[in-house]
Formats: sequence, C-alpha cells, structure tokens
Amino acid sequence: MPAYFDHNATTPLHPAAREAWLRASEKHWHNPSSLYREAGFASQALESARERLGDLLGAEAERIVFTSGATESNNTLFAGLARCLPPDACVAISAIEHPCVREAARAWLGRARVVEIPVDAEGVVQPDVLKRLLLEKQPALVSIMAANNESGVLQPWPELLKMCREHGARFHSDAAQWIGKLDASSLGTCDYLTGSAHKFGGPKGTGFLVLADEAESFPLLLGGPQESSRRAGTENYPGIEAMVTALEVITPRLSEVAQTQTALRDAFAASMKQAFPDLRIISEGAPRLWNTVLMVMPEHSNLKWLTRMSRAGFAISTGSACSSGKEGSSVVVQALGTDWEELKRVVRVSGGWDSTAEDWSALAEAFIEVAKGL
Repeated sequence: MPAYFDHNATTPLHPAAREAWLRASEKHWHNPSSLYREAGFASQALESARERLGDLLGAEAERIVFTSGATESNNTLFAGLARCLPPDACVAISAIEHPCVREAARAWLGRARVVEIPVDAEGVVQPDVLKRLLLEKQPALVSIMAANNESGVLQPWPELLKMCREHGARFHSDAAQWIGKLDASSLGTCDYLTGSAHKFGGPKGTGFLVLADEAESFPLLLGGPQESSRRAGTENYPGIEAMVTALEVITPRLSEVAQTQTALRDAFAASMKQAFPDLRIISEGAPRLWNTVLMVMPEHSNLKWLTRMSRAGFAISTGSACSSGKEGSSVVVQALGTDWEELKRVVRVSGGWDSTAEDWSALAEAFIEVAKGL
C-alpha cells in the first residue's frame, strides 16, 4: 500500500513493539501465575511493564488492569457500575462516544439510566452544558472521550474532569485515540481511563483499564485470581510488553510529529477544498488530532470513494471502522447536525506518525483523479 490513511482504525505494528514481543515471547513465555522460578521472572517483568505504563499515563500502577483492548475495558467499567451503583443512579455520556462506550453503557445499565450530553456544532462538550447536566441529573459517572475517532475533535477533558469533581461525579475517558498521538502524562488523573495498544503501534488484543483506586474491583471475566482478581485469564505478557514499548518509543516524538503533521494535514485540506469547492470539513474550526480530516464530499457515495481510492492504492475510511459497511450510520456525524444525504458522502482520512508530504500530496491527487472517473 503506497499510502495508508486509516490510522484511526488501526496502526501497523511498530518495529520496536515487534522486537519487544519477540524477546518477551522467547524469554518470559511462562505463566506469570505459576510458582516456579521462571514464572516468577515473568511475573516481575509483567509488573515492571505495569509500572512503566503508569509512569507514561501519570497513574499509580496498582490502578491498572490489563485487558484485551478498549472494548473489553469499557464493558468491564459499565458492567461493574451496573452492579455497584444504586438502581436509581444514572451515568452521562457524550453524544459522540465510540460504540464500545455507548452500547456498553446502554446494555449493562439500561437505556433509561444513560443520559446523553449534547455537543456544539463543532463536536465539543461545552463546560456550561455539562454543569447544567450535573446539577439537573446528578450522574454518578460522566464518560467523555478525549479525542474523537471520526472527526478527531479534542475535548477539554481536564476542565470537564475538574467540574465533575466539584459536583461529586466520577469521570471516565476513553482515550484510545488520544494516547500515542498527544501527551498522555496527565490522563491518569481521570478516575477511569481506557486505551488500546493497536491504536498507537502496539499489537491487537491488548489494552488496559485504569480504575479509580487500587482497592476497586468489579471483574467482567471470572475464573481466576489474575490482575489482583480484577480480570481472570492468563496475562498476555508479550502483548503487554509490546504495547508499553510502543508507547515509550512514540512519546518523545509527539511534539515534533504534531507540529509537522498538522501542517501536512492542513495543506491536504486546502488542496481538497481548492479541487472540490463544495467540499465540507467537519469540525474544521475545533482543536483536532493532527492526523484526521473528516470530509463531506460534494457528490458520490462514500463507499464509491473508498473502493475507487483503494484501487488507486490508498486506504481511507467512511468513518468509524466499527460502522464500516453501514452506509450513513455514524452517530457521531449525526450528532454534528449532518443530514442523511450528507452522511452517505462522509469520508475520513487519518495519517500516521511517519506520513510524508509526498504521501499527503499523492492522496489529494488520487482524490482528484478518482473524481474524473466518477
């Protein structure tokens, strides 16, 4: 593939993560829960990875539970809340949450107990809106993603977290898109935090849940005492080591990458608007991830654009990978006021840490060439 522009769906395995996985698989393949010496070494390596991840997130290592990814982590959280909260307590989630938050909350707690927080025209949760909801509904938990997977919009989560604390509500952030793209060193201040390795160069099937405190426990998976009895099942130490290594390698580059890639992203957007005068970029006026452009094409369905661009050698998306193939189904885009006709023309491109100026330029040129065929 000459240019991959679907990094918000998944990322290629970072070479450092691959090497870490291989070393861990060769040296510490033993079950960390077993009692012989080699298993003890594997357990020590696992706890070292937990400490290192805690340092990267600004969270106490004892609060971290390793999981298979953000979907499991979010389900664990809401399933636990369903067991622990009073029956009349509600939770509030933003209107642009990923399906693994929205559907998990509704399934485990029931739709009637899930309150939706509206966003403004750019897709941002405004503090005054959240404050009114906190006063009126008094939710036990507020869940607002740090960065949106479709539009790339960044939420003012530190301010929203502070507001929740002032009103006695706990705060959860699904930070799957933020981590590995922006500084994550203070995300651990959130009461609950979820992330997924494959979004930042780690392996699929690995992620984590940060709990409010080290004593808290509401396991979703039962059957063993692993993860301090908070998640049953033999820990995937090689995957965990690869995840933490990927984040360690990427983090020092983030400031430089953000500056460089933002300029390339904006140059691409300018080229597209010049070539397609009626094209609209969703949430263009809001702070966004440096890699993401969500566009409403002036004509033709997004599935036609995707298939023709794929033939031209470019991987793009119609939006969230969890809604792929469901034309016009994006809850996020609907929440931003896009009508049904426009929904069918929404296309997302999301570059990577090493996307070049030539890659971005070739992407724009490919759109122009494909348009001629359409």
